[in-house]
Amino acid sequence: MTKLYLGVIDLPYTESGQTTGDVAEILEGKYKVMESYFEAHKDKIAKSLENSLQGAIESLSMGAPIASPFSSAESFIDKDFRNFLSMSEIENLGIPGVPTQAALDGVSHRFKNPRYKYVGKGKNRTKVKRSRRPSFIDTGLYQSSMKAWFK
Repeated sequence: MTKLYLGVIDLPYTESGQTTGDVAEILEGKYKVMESYFEAHKDKIAKSLENSLQGAIESLSMGAPIASPFSSAESFIDKDFRNFLSMSEIENLGIPGVPTQAALDGVSHRFKNPRYKYVGKGKNRTKVKRSRRPSFIDTGLYQSSMKAWFK
């Protein structure tokens, strides 16, 4: 039986010594991020799988070789999960602790100072708290490394 797997490409975070795999396990254990995505989007996922298989059958009937009949669905799921986080959909599912405090505080480790930014120049330069961001998109590495596959 073929199963859908949701995971991440294991990449290192530069400063913490953790990997995207470590972070994904923590987030799944505490917030069920990928499980919540699946539950909220299972009908769209099923439709993408149906379309992917239909396209593979059509291609096969026209003589084209098929590497994976699931590749279109896998690509759709990858993109849809990224949108799920970017559009803050997870924050409306009633998961305890979501939105995260770091997201509410605008913490982003993409920058030298994760909590504050500086605006203005010279003597007018002011330290300002960063704007709120979507939960689970701190550096963007977790989101961009997400991968769906069928096995």
